[in-house]
Amino acid sequence: MKITAAVASAPQAPFEIRELELDAPREDEILVKIKAVGICHTDLVARDQFLPVQLPAVLGHEGAGIVEQVGSAVTKVKPGDHVVLTFRSCQHCSNCDAHRPTYCETSPVLNYIGRRPDGSVAIHDGDTDVSSNFFGQSSFASHALAYESNTILVDKDVPFEMLAPLGCGVQTGIGTVLRSLKCAPGSTVAILGAGSVGLSAVIGAKLAECATIIVSDPVESRRELALELGATHAIDPLAGEYVEAIRAICPNGVEAVIDTTGVPAVLANALKALRPNGTLALVGVPSNPATPTPGIAAEVITYGHKVQGVIEGDSDPDSFIPQLVEFYKQGRLPLEKLVTTYEFNDIARALDDQHSGKCVKPVLVL
Repeated sequence: MKITAAVASAPQAPFEIRELELDAPREDEILVKIKAVGICHTDLVARDQFLPVQLPAVLGHEGAGIVEQVGSAVTKVKPGDHVVLTFRSCQHCSNCDAHRPTYCETSPVLNYIGRRPDGSVAIHDGDTDVSSNFFGQSSFASHALAYESNTILVDKDVPFEMLAPLGCGVQTGIGTVLRSLKCAPGSTVAILGAGSVGLSAVIGAKLAECATIIVSDPVESRRELALELGATHAIDPLAGEYVEAIRAICPNGVEAVIDTTGVPAVLANALKALRPNGTLALVGVPSNPATPTPGIAAEVITYGHKVQGVIEGDSDPDSFIPQLVEFYKQGRLPLEKLVTTYEFNDIARALDDQHSGKCVKPVLVL
């Protein structure tokens, strides 16, 4: 079928809106009409070739929409259902069986290579193959093919533009606090970076009833929004060393630091903000893939510090995304304060506004 898609053709280059051809769904595939799709930093990391997705490619991995058609083996959803699309997992390896699908043993093949596991692609531009199946969806398009493992049935009374960010950014930030770190009521946490993931972590820390929630970000408007969302302190890392500012608030250090920046200079000192036996959660993807893990071995041993990599907030999407929807419906997840909507054809302006800090979470609507 004919679809309209935003195509990544070269590193750093603007996305191009094109008409392409999408395969009919195979027996295990679900055809979804995309109504909204969030823009995430990982999409840009893939476009700029820090992930091995061959260009040209249709990216996008925060899709939300309506099921139009299902393959013969699909039983989870039916045409007309409203769904959120998220990362794909195999559902039968040891980690999937233990409800840890973010660490699925075949996750790189299912999410990052831009092809089905058999090597085929689902999107074509005439005789040219276009990389597809990004995160099992490639939802920068009017329609996408997804799978039972990454298609989550949701209520029909929630706007699609609020649902879309749940597929990655929001579940990553909130999940890091609630699921990865399991922050306890009364605990202390510092969040480095106040983009959509960092601010979602602030919301997660408020949901967890953390006593001290410190946010570090150079953009004043984002610091103000962090305080509005529940942060107890917001510091400007350009006004002085952020570790000193954190320790001025918590002299013994905080129990957890969440880095959402991936910036080497920020990561280098992150462990110094921790109290003994504290945990540093690495969430932000470094722009330089050779960025080393922070810490000196002797100091990590001495203070019992833990460095924990986190993917998608350790989410089990079938249970966690519906939980996030309930938080939104209860008024405890104010997505409207994070989301700015743009028409699909206005993707260039959405990216510019995200880069400049004018918006937090751009969502394209179709």
